[in-house]
Order: sequence, then C-alpha cells, then structure tokens
Amino acid sequence: MREVRLRAFAKVNFALDVLGLRVDGYHDIATVMQSISLSDEVDIERIAEGFEFDFEPEGEEMGPPERNTAYVAWKSLQRLTGLALPVRVSLRKWIPVGAGLGGGSADAAAVLVGLNELFDLGLGMEGLREVGARVGADVPFCISGGTALGEGVGERLTQLPSPPAQRLVLAKPHRSADTGEIYRAHDAMGAKSALCVEPVVSALRSRSLRDLAAAVGNDLVSVTRELVPEVKTLQRDLLRCGALGATMSGSGTAVYGIFDDEGAAERAAKAVDVPFAGVYQPVPHGVEFV
Repeated sequence: MREVRLRAFAKVNFALDVLGLRVDGYHDIATVMQSISLSDEVDIERIAEGFEFDFEPEGEEMGPPERNTAYVAWKSLQRLTGLALPVRVSLRKWIPVGAGLGGGSADAAAVLVGLNELFDLGLGMEGLREVGARVGADVPFCISGGTALGEGVGERLTQLPSPPAQRLVLAKPHRSADTGEIYRAHDAMGAKSALCVEPVVSALRSRSLRDLAAAVGNDLVSVTRELVPEVKTLQRDLLRCGALGATMSGSGTAVYGIFDDEGAAERAAKAVDVPFAGVYQPVPHGVEFV
C-alpha cells in the first residue's frame, strides 16, 4: 500500500463542565463530545524519507509545519515504534481553525490511523488512543469518535448512546479564541460549574431530542461572549430561527443550534451573518477511510 485517504470529522461539545485547575496547569473537565459530518480530508503517501506537509486552501493560517498536529502525531508514532515512517501528508482543511471544533485533533487522529494502516503497525484502538493522548487531549476521542463522555482533561472516554436524529446548524464568526486565554479568564472569574454533563447524559439515554437541546451547555461560553460578543449574538439568532437549544463548542468561537426540522435548519444557516455557516448531523465515528 502506497497511499491512504481519510476523512477527519469535527466534534461539538454537547456539554462542557470545567471542574478545577490541576497542578500541571491543565483543567479537570467533564464533557460530552459528538462527532459531526463536517470533515477535513487527509491524504498520506509513502515517500523515500522524512516528512513532507502541504495543505489547502492556500492562505489558511496553519502556523509552522513542525507545530501542526499532523506533524506532532507523526513524530509521536515514530518515537513509539522506532521506525522512520517517511510520508507526505496532504491536508484539505474545511473545519474552521480556532473554532472549538477539534479540527487539529481530528487531523492528528487521521494521521495516526492512516499511518497505522499504511505501515501495518498493528495498533488497536486503545493503542492509537494512548499515542493520541500524547498529541492532545481531544485526539483520543477523535480517533474513535461517535458520542462519548470525556473526563480528566478529556482523554478518559466512556462511550454513550448515539443522539436522536437532528440537524446541527454550525456558525463561526470571523474572530477566533485562544484556548489558554479563555481558560485563564474563566479561572479569574471564579465561577462554579453549571454541571451540564449529567442532564445531557440523561437526555441521551432517554433518546429525547428536546431534553438534549434544553440541557446543552458550556462553562466557557460566558467568558468567551465577553471577549467575542458575536458568540452571544449567534446564540440568540439561532434560537430566534427555531433552534431547540444553542450553545458554543469547546473554547469557541463556533456556536451550534439543534434543530428537529431540516428545512428550518437550512433557513437558519442562510440567515446568520457570519463567514462560516452550515448544516451538519451527528456521525458515529471520528475517522473514516475514503
């Protein structure tokens, strides 16, 4: 096998509870994550030596290649296996950067899954997730995907029932958010968690879309709305357009609304005034071979 092509799916957080600051500087959280049909495309091709990286669309702000999660994932798997793993990674980027949608984590997950297949490394799901945890807290989830409870820094996963059928209107304003800045501002506020995870899990188990939509929440949304007021505007606009519930994903700045009607969702996506908006749905996996 000389080449593999994969889809790397974005995620939203149905719930995000920030439970406290850890001694290592990270935060203990509880979160319910859901893979959605928005995806990047990742091609991995064997080459003679080294690592080559290119991406589309041109002009997308991706930072230095050696700091990209795709490179970090490749480097981590090299260290684990002791093998050279020479490849060219080509990334077609559709998941917005700085949105709280796990795009970088999804790309890293696809690279790990693709390298495992391309070089016949024999790592199972648990082995891949262990490597992924060294790359980023969301990477283990993005490898397996679907619907899951994440604990610790998000890397300890428990699979949950799939959500009821729905349409997610996803909208991101022009401005992004820096995750570190958002968490520092949250710590400075000293606010207690709204503890949205438990009611979200209960709604998933009862298969009630209305209960799920009413329960979604994110402890970081209040501080992010202060720094990027468009987040508050998007929440309001999606609810006015008929969303059963709406909140922000991750540390932002993407906002999603849950709809039970596809036509209403399509109209809402056209009504919001942002550079990125679309209608998506839950998917049962994080990475898919094409």
